[in-house]
Amino acid sequence: MAAPLKIIYQDEHYVAIDKPAGLLVHRSALDVHETEFALQMLRDQIGRVVHPCHRLDRPTSGVLLFALDQDSLRATQKEFAEQGCDKAYRAVVRGWANDEGEIDNDLKGEEAPHKIQSAQTNYRTLAKSELPHAVGRYRTARFSLVGLAPKTGRKHQLRRHMAHIRHPIVGDTRHGDGAQNRFLREHCGCQRMMLRADSLSFTHHASGQRLSLEAGPEEEFDRILEQLGFA
Repeated sequence: MAAPLKIIYQDEHYVAIDKPAGLLVHRSALDVHETEFALQMLRDQIGRVVHPCHRLDRPTSGVLLFALDQDSLRATQKEFAEQGCDKAYRAVVRGWANDEGEIDNDLKGEEAPHKIQSAQTNYRTLAKSELPHAVGRYRTARFSLVGLAPKTGRKHQLRRHMAHIRHPIVGDTRHGDGAQNRFLREHCGCQRMMLRADSLSFTHHASGQRLSLEAGPEEEFDRILEQLGFA
C-alpha cells in the first residue's frame, strides 16, 4: 500500500497536498497500466470527493490544490485561467543561466499542434554549481538552480521554455539533455526530474482572502541539490 499523501492545507472548501514526483494527478489514456493516482488516493484518504483545480506534470513534485465543492472549483479554475494565481517553482537546469529574464515564447498545443498559445515565464538564477566531471562535449558539469514563475499555464510550459533558452531542466526525458540525464542517474542515483512546485497563492472562494500555500522541504530534492554542488 502506498504511503499517505502529505496534506499541507485543508478546510471545508479546499485541500492541498505535496504531490510526490512520479505520481499522476488522475487517470490518463497515455498511462493505462498505472494504478495509483493522486485524485483517487486523496479521495480515499480523506473520505470525500475531490476536484483538481490545476495540474502538475507526473515528474513534478510540490503543491497541488483540490476543491471540495463545485463552486470553489469553478472560482479557482477561473482565477487560474485569468492568471490571478501566483505559482513559484524551483528547477535545476543545464549550464549557467543568466541572472534573470522573461521567456515570451508561443507554444504549440502538444495534442493539437495547429493550436498556438501565448506563454510567458519569468526566471531568476538562485545559485550556480560546477562539478569536475565531463558530460557530453563539456569538460565539466555546470548547473543552475533557478526560480520559475509562470505567468501562463500551458502544458509542459516550464520544461519547454527552459529548453527553448538552452537550459533544459535536468532529468526531463522529453525536453531535456540525454547526457545530463545520464549524469544525474549515475552521479546521484536518481531517475526524477528536478522541478518542484514550491508555493501557490490564490484567492479563497469563500473568505475572499488571499491564501498562500507552501510545500516545504523535500528530502530527495534537497539531497540531489547537495550532490550537484548546491550548498
